[in-house]
Amino acid sequence: MNKKIHIQELGLKDYKEVWDYQERLFKEILDKKIRNRREDLSEETPNYLLMVEHPHVYTLGKSGKPEHFLLNDSQLKEKNASFYKINRGGDITYHGPGQLVGYPILDLENFFTDIHKYLRLLEEAIILTLKEYGLKPERSKGETGVWLDVDTPYARKICAMGVRASRWVTMHGFALNVNADLGYFDHIIPCGIRGKAVTSLNVELGRREVSMKEVEERLLKHFSSLFQAEFISLST
Repeated sequence: MNKKIHIQELGLKDYKEVWDYQERLFKEILDKKIRNRREDLSEETPNYLLMVEHPHVYTLGKSGKPEHFLLNDSQLKEKNASFYKINRGGDITYHGPGQLVGYPILDLENFFTDIHKYLRLLEEAIILTLKEYGLKPERSKGETGVWLDVDTPYARKICAMGVRASRWVTMHGFALNVNADLGYFDHIIPCGIRGKAVTSLNVELGRREVSMKEVEERLLKHFSSLFQAEFISLST
């Protein structure tokens, strides 16, 4: 069981470019697993974690409803944003500058074979990070991601999640609003959930800006502990 995770800092990168990169890494791991089984080998399968921010983009998951996206093509262009239908679970979501996005491309057979546990640990890493800032983050029953003031009229989502998995290999991941422009969420029904707001860490703390680097360092500390993993940095 290889619990080393190669972590790569991608900076601000186009969504499609990173999606294609994820697909290549995903296929690399799958191909190695298939070869191991066919040829009775025991080569280690690698694990990756890509950390990135995206220019403004909307993505619709494979179970999503197009009517949850509220912009037409010309309005999308005016917002300097792009749109993609993608192969993760979940509905419509937004990514943009000021949002900390993580894409774990893991062979879960290196850790545990339980997709629900995987999602809960991703949520827990976010929850523990936000608690360090004095917030009280929670899960919302039946809804993936991390929320504040669940079961109140003030419920609001601060972190979205959506994953794809095949043969226990994962891709896609989480998007934590740190200094996000919340106006872009006005053009979707976030994750298909009506009547619930979206928030960002800087808004909750009453700050103009929160250090993305600091948030990432704290998040990775919890991720490493929860998955009992060792991070190895990869150059971009």
